[in-house]
Amino acid sequence: MGDQDTSRRSFLAATGSAASAVALGSGFAEESAAQQTTQQGGQGGGGELNLINSTMSTLDPIKATDTASGEVIQQVFDALMNYPNGQINVKPLLAKNYEVSDDFTTYTFTLREGATFHDGSEVTAQDFVYSFERLAASPNSRRAYFILESIGVKHSTDADGNYQPDTLGVTAKDKRTLQIQLQEPFHATLEMLAYTAFAAVPEGIVGDIKGYNGELSYQEFAQSQPVGAGPFKFESWQQNTQAAVTRYDDYYGNTADVERVHWQIMSDANARYTYAMNRNADAFSIPTQFYNPGKVSVEQTDERGRKVGTYGPVRNGATLNFLAVPTINTYYIGFNTNRVEQAARHAAAYAMNKEQLVEQVFKGRGRPAYHFTPPAIYPGGPDAYRKHAEQEYPYSYRQTDLQKARQVMREAGYGPNNRYSFTFTVYQASNTWPQVGQLLRDKLASAYIDMTIETAPFSTMLKRGRNGNLQAYSLGWVMDWPAPDNFLQLLNPPLTDTSQDAPISYVNWSGTEASQRAKNAWEKVQNNPAPTDKAERIRNDAYITMEEANWQDTVFLNVYHQTEQRFWYDNVQIPKFGAAGTSRQMFNNVTVNESGGGGNAGGGGGGNSTGGN
Repeated sequence: MGDQDTSRRSFLAATGSAASAVALGSGFAEESAAQQTTQQGGQGGGGELNLINSTMSTLDPIKATDTASGEVIQQVFDALMNYPNGQINVKPLLAKNYEVSDDFTTYTFTLREGATFHDGSEVTAQDFVYSFERLAASPNSRRAYFILESIGVKHSTDADGNYQPDTLGVTAKDKRTLQIQLQEPFHATLEMLAYTAFAAVPEGIVGDIKGYNGELSYQEFAQSQPVGAGPFKFESWQQNTQAAVTRYDDYYGNTADVERVHWQIMSDANARYTYAMNRNADAFSIPTQFYNPGKVSVEQTDERGRKVGTYGPVRNGATLNFLAVPTINTYYIGFNTNRVEQAARHAAAYAMNKEQLVEQVFKGRGRPAYHFTPPAIYPGGPDAYRKHAEQEYPYSYRQTDLQKARQVMREAGYGPNNRYSFTFTVYQASNTWPQVGQLLRDKLASAYIDMTIETAPFSTMLKRGRNGNLQAYSLGWVMDWPAPDNFLQLLNPPLTDTSQDAPISYVNWSGTEASQRAKNAWEKVQNNPAPTDKAERIRNDAYITMEEANWQDTVFLNVYHQTEQRFWYDNVQIPKFGAAGTSRQMFNNVTVNESGGGGNAGGGGGGNSTGGN
């Protein structure tokens, strides 16, 4: 997720391992949003929370795009809004309250009193004006489209359509009042403002936009001296080695219970698992190759579908606490329609048994994907998702149908003596997606298709995709905001054209009746962006049309929605995270028992606080 195009589109290397890109803390106890964000004068406890992280790229909120960097940034920087414990219902954070105009184009925020940056200066509305201008105008920003296009804050452009500095519709009405004006209503404005890309930084701290010389060099701010207003202040970061933050005692909200959070940075699955088994991490994920679903004992499933219980015994003899959460993501196979014929794409859909893949390859850590929109945000929710798939999915629902796969290939002129071939490219570091490819390859062989599997480094794969040089590929998408349009933008046909700059996906979908239906449906989404019931109904109908158009042409062959898991020893207590995922959880409500350490020696206990044992 290193370059701008990659990060902008939330592409994940589809490793199938919960440890692939997200460093995991974890939790069982649950606290209210009010406790997390507004409690004043918390009594700081002690201890150190030890976690594992993947390779980080930056500490600048407007440049960060990977979840490894994002988890650390989430502790150091605060935004107006927040996903409390990674739940998808946003709540005010640095904002005390807000008002929305009747036409949904003007948002007025009142900031909390007493909020300060880690340098001691007060957080003001002018700091947000500066921070948002950096997001829009800085050459270091990789999220400018968030504010200029997604939310659509008012601004001016030059003749080439580039943002004109200092034209952003963001105004400090006074020290504690911030006003944001949109070009038109957008239904997910508050959700977008919860992103750390919209976090406050002190006005003028870096000089990467017009009118500011900068108190720090950009390199200092982004790597060694980031200054935010979050519950933890930056301590250290050694690339590919470790990162740490320490408690900010003057935090305006709930002062952190732990004194320090430390992340050991490592990518190798064996090294991560060994580090955890040596009890060097308090909370962690277990790479898929070491995970044994038979060791899970689920003791409670809550109203959000989160499973809590125990896991073990593991290699060191401990029984761990366990949490599994259906997060908002989709992993899929994309087909370049210019290079893989429709018959072969349909044959792949008939041949694929998604349930088999989830159980055998991903070891039950997810659910089969029949739509690109994940169940939690599908129109009507998970029940509507399931019902629509059961009744309308045109291929082999919950099974393999090789007879139909052979039939579509024969109808296209292929057979035993005239076989079709294409190449499937997967992320080099994945140990699960090559298995997906092997299972699919073996089935397609009997349908007159020879599928070759190749691996490539993630950045190389994306570069080839943008240039139109992939035939079929595996990727994943995680939410930028919790609504179907965040996902289905990848299936807007004009944005899949690899002959254009920065295609959002690499499928070159055009020239068919289904692609035209998808294009028309996306235009309905774009023309009805307001947060009203009427507009939402129109969008929902259009979303379903796009899903069915994708089925018709099999542009994306959706594979599975990953379930994110956490495992932890008894010495740590962390609130459960929600569907937005672990990288959006703040750790100021974590408690560590320094004299605790280690997991349960036997079966028994579950979480350490109020959870469901």
